[in-house]
Amino acid sequence: MFGIGGGELIFIIFIALMLFGSDKIPVIARNLGKGMAQLKNATNEIKSEITKSAEANGIDTSMKDLTNVFNSEIDSVKGSLNANISNPLDKIKEDIDDLTGPIKRQM
Repeated sequence: MFGIGGGELIFIIFIALMLFGSDKIPVIARNLGKGMAQLKNATNEIKSEITKSAEANGIDTSMKDLTNVFNSEIDSVKGSLNANISNPLDKIKEDIDDLTGPIKRQM
């Protein structure tokens, strides 16, 4: 559970008991549960609204198509970054080779 071991979980429970007391822990847990449920409902509502508006506007929202579009955009950005970075790096490499050439010859 979230990468937390048994000992760590017991320690967290112990600290919570010390901070809030045994009478308030059930109330806090209930409120956290309600908050998580409200958050889940809100995200589901947002997702359904986005899907409805996309369908109303004739937008195909299949994840496979979106993934392909994003992957092609990422590949094009990677290509342009590689081109923009490799030229200055090649220049720096040449400058370093020019500087270290006489030093290498002396040794």
